[in-house]
Amino acid sequence: MKRRLFRYGFLVPAFLFLVSQAQAQKATNPVIYADVPDMSMVRVGDTYYMSSTTMHLSPGVPIMKSKDLVNWKLVNYAYDTLANVDALNLENGKSAYGKGSWASSLRYHKGTFYVSTFAQTTGKTYIYSTKNIERGPWKVSSFKPSFHDHSLFFDDDGRVYLVYGGGRLRLVELTADASGVKPGTTEQVIIENASAPSGANVGLPAEGSQLFKVAGKYYLFNITWPRGGMRTVVIHRADKITGPWEGRVALQDLGVAQGGLINTPKGEWFAYLFRDYGAVGRIPYLVPVKWKDNWPVLGVDGKVPGTLDLPASKGLIPGIVASDEFYYKKGRQALSLVWQWNHNPDNSLWSVTDRKGFLRLTTGRVDTSIYFARNMLTQRTVGPVCSGTTAIDVENMKDGDCAGLTLWSKQYGWVGVKAEGGAKYIVMVSGEKAAPEEVERVPLTQKKLYLKADADFTNRSDKGRFYYSLDGKTWTPLGAPIQMVYTLAHFMGYRFGLFNYATKEAGGYVDFDYFRIADKISPTK
Repeated sequence: MKRRLFRYGFLVPAFLFLVSQAQAQKATNPVIYADVPDMSMVRVGDTYYMSSTTMHLSPGVPIMKSKDLVNWKLVNYAYDTLANVDALNLENGKSAYGKGSWASSLRYHKGTFYVSTFAQTTGKTYIYSTKNIERGPWKVSSFKPSFHDHSLFFDDDGRVYLVYGGGRLRLVELTADASGVKPGTTEQVIIENASAPSGANVGLPAEGSQLFKVAGKYYLFNITWPRGGMRTVVIHRADKITGPWEGRVALQDLGVAQGGLINTPKGEWFAYLFRDYGAVGRIPYLVPVKWKDNWPVLGVDGKVPGTLDLPASKGLIPGIVASDEFYYKKGRQALSLVWQWNHNPDNSLWSVTDRKGFLRLTTGRVDTSIYFARNMLTQRTVGPVCSGTTAIDVENMKDGDCAGLTLWSKQYGWVGVKAEGGAKYIVMVSGEKAAPEEVERVPLTQKKLYLKADADFTNRSDKGRFYYSLDGKTWTPLGAPIQMVYTLAHFMGYRFGLFNYATKEAGGYVDFDYFRIADKISPTK
């Protein structure tokens, strides 16, 4: 009896260990703990592709690839620059913060990939197309007006449409190649009040349209936001694209909403959605879908599950964010796909070839603040915590120059170097208030300096902290933590940024030796 009890006593912990190991090998929500909003997704064979919003950044409309819906890698962008206008170039006091291109629609039709987007900044709708989504080249068509939150849709009869709008949803037909509005077409309202299923007390009218056709029926996904409630998924269904449409609330949990449908080669269905999650940004979730009475039923008992029957994440490094030693092949003036410029760059003022193994940023004009610094190089932060480090050679800064590492959004902070009165200082600057404040400075007497920024998004604490080192080993905190805040002014999660700008005279430059990102925060001495 004792021997049998011992045996059972041994088996129970072993069984629990195996269960925990099996759970650890499953995917968890959020599937991407980083700012990847307004996703649109297609599957081609056994490969998934996803586009997202990055607004005022260049290049824009990132394309990501996955084999399992969980582990994603950046493979391309739909465009290098959206348009050559002052607001996108950060010129003449204009900017496109929070604007640029918004929610894209990704489709695959008869061997061609299509990515559509729209921009308030230019008042246009853009259709990008390519046979090879990972390598291009892309063909672009643009036309007015800017169709808000539209869904590109290729119907079985060869006709092509956009569904767009907020609350009152409209349909407009495009040409067969989706290059513009079909001549002579008349747009029509297909749903008078798409917010109605979520109740009468609506704060955000139904928008973010994504249209699908499954087994001969049309399904239109939208997000709405009842006052005093949470972001909500509303789905409408119809037998004809022109209607009549019937709608229902499909998911109301955790504020996870806005997205669409995707299926696996095995016939499993998921909804891809996202959640507003503080300063890290808008983060993607997957929700299992079952079909009942020809309606997609989202979630598990109406809830967003914490685990998914999909492979576990291998982490976001290096697929979504990555370190960079700035060693590039000779003559290749290009950067890793994880990088995006804050607005359109001036390509004559940056280089990864002038000094091997370094990113050189040269000032080309005088600016009043970091807010208008041309050629700030950025990439996402990731949650729940992350850390970015860099080393910078400041020998060739001019008087009045400012250069360094920032946690970038409307309410930013940065650590770096100011050249002032023939001397250089290590400074931490807070941009939490309307006027930036230099919180602390210490003299710098050497040409190379190491900088570090930590971002802590745990439980939406959203704290940013800054450090410097003279040898790359011993780190000293500088200034004060910043409270990172997601704002509609920038409409995106915080990003790491490398920058250099002049306040007195153009022509100075700095060399960044590397940028290294980690999904943990190391203790400092």
